[in-house]
Amino acid sequence: MDRFVIKGPCRLDGRVAVSGAKNAVLPLMAASMLTGGTCTLENVPDLKDTRTMMDLLAGFGVVSSLSRGVLTIDASRISSFEAPYDLVRTMRASIYAFGPLVARFGKARVSMPGGCAWGPRPVDLHLKGLAALGAKLKIEHGYINASAGKLRGAEITLGIASVGATVNVIMAAVLAEGRTVIENAAREPEVAELARALKGGGAKIEGEGTSRVTIDGVAAIAPFAHRVIPDRIEAGTFAAAAAITGGRIEITNCDPSQLGAVIGKLEECGARIEIAESAMTVTGPERLSPANVETGFYPSFPTDMQAQIMAALSIARGTSTVVDRVYPDRFTHVPELCRFGAKIARDGNVAVITGVEKLEGAPVMATDIRASSALILAGLAAEGETTILRVYHIDRGYERIEEKLGAIGASIRRVKE
Repeated sequence: MDRFVIKGPCRLDGRVAVSGAKNAVLPLMAASMLTGGTCTLENVPDLKDTRTMMDLLAGFGVVSSLSRGVLTIDASRISSFEAPYDLVRTMRASIYAFGPLVARFGKARVSMPGGCAWGPRPVDLHLKGLAALGAKLKIEHGYINASAGKLRGAEITLGIASVGATVNVIMAAVLAEGRTVIENAAREPEVAELARALKGGGAKIEGEGTSRVTIDGVAAIAPFAHRVIPDRIEAGTFAAAAAITGGRIEITNCDPSQLGAVIGKLEECGARIEIAESAMTVTGPERLSPANVETGFYPSFPTDMQAQIMAALSIARGTSTVVDRVYPDRFTHVPELCRFGAKIARDGNVAVITGVEKLEGAPVMATDIRASSALILAGLAAEGETTILRVYHIDRGYERIEEKLGAIGASIRRVKE
């Protein structure tokens, strides 16, 4: 297993380009199965999750190729309808295959998903949405089995504004007969991104990016070509890196309009942020000010930035709180940050962070994608050497992060075991 070795403290200074959004490209890849031809996606990050999804699609008979950010996906020869446990257990986004298979072929067999090791994240909303459209579902031996004739439009109200459930229902509904209305739909940019791509293939979707999405089913979806939006969480992570190291980073190929809550909170902490159309420059203060952070559904502060802001607040001048309203159990990074000397007390979904003057390098272990980036941020600010184990987690969601950080002043290297 690879590990990262970081020598700190580092003051980051320079320019870094953001890759395409992981959370946008995975549903787009699944959506290609709605078509009977070859789709082309540009600005695709070469990540472990991208490759895992390619392997998953290959199991269905889909042929894909990724080179220099361009992904071609030929879904014209699908011959299998089963997503096996060995692949699905490593990535929750595998459940995205469910909606397209049921919509186009009337059947699917998908293993219950795995992924990051924190908290229960059930797929019941996905299943309720597909059932409302007419799919017959049965869970046996850890697999979700679905069968359907022609799906029919329905009015569906999601109990929570789940991105995954919204995405799966949209993909199923575009080929259903009649109109589907999703109430309390997720408003995240990645949902709107999927809708735009599908509309390029002839789908009839309105209201994407709002809490009420309307889909009028069509007979077929044509192959589409689409350029993937920048990864807003990667951009936010680099912004937090500038803040925690007191550095200055120009972050290019990003969309600051999708980061309002993150930008506002970092400015509250003392960072200076200059906004351009597709870039922003973040300058960290000598020492951060404390803040109270509460995650929520878009456009609130994203849960995917919770670990990174907590790392930054661990050296703030005063006491901060972080409350995660989206995933109450998403705190596996807390004990690892404490190994750096951070003072963090957790009670349920609330963490109280008492800022310390400095962190000290330590051996730590990554537990999920965003926790991994938080440990890197702490290592960049800490005095001495930090070793981060199990970095395969960060390879799932960040493209060449050690190279990008190294180019702007970080002393970070990958050690292959």
